[in-house]
Amino acid sequence: MDSVAVIDFETTGMSPEQGARATEIAVVLLRGGEVVDRFQSLMNTGAWVPPFIEELTGISNEMLDDAPPAERVMREVAEFVGGVPMVAHNASFDRRFWEAELARAGRAGGNPFACTLLLARRVYPEAPNHKLGTLARHLALPVTGRAHRAMADAEMAAGLWLGIRRALAQRYRLPDPDHSTLCALQSVPRAGLAAWIGRHCGG
Repeated sequence: MDSVAVIDFETTGMSPEQGARATEIAVVLLRGGEVVDRFQSLMNTGAWVPPFIEELTGISNEMLDDAPPAERVMREVAEFVGGVPMVAHNASFDRRFWEAELARAGRAGGNPFACTLLLARRVYPEAPNHKLGTLARHLALPVTGRAHRAMADAEMAAGLWLGIRRALAQRYRLPDPDHSTLCALQSVPRAGLAAWIGRHCGG
């Protein structure tokens, strides 16, 4: 089983292209199906946190006043992650902030991202919806802390990632699929999932 870095950002808005900035980052490093390390930090970008975001996340402007500069945090987390493949729930969101904040810190990105949201839509079509909290309740994943804080959500996404791998082994006889296989699998239409696994993975 390969190593992956499960990441979550809290931010001031939906997109760095629209001026949003990160306020918190957390990474859970998995190796062999076990948590082997963690990284978490608030980050001061100088951006203002709107009241509805503060209510959602619990992260206030006052908290960020005392946080380390975003550029320093991103350099540290880039060293922590290295070249390990990454995982996030709704990965297109986190990947945009990962790349944008790294660029501001003068660091290159390029780590491949797998998405537990896309995978869960294929593996758990019976779930009421595919929000992270809903999936955690549906699968009885451990409660990891307050939702919409980076470490709690990264821990929950890590549990979901491992659950997806177990489900693929049980339902499709696909033990220990690597990150690149799951990146390909997340774009396969749900109706064609079993056939794709059979053709490409010997299932």
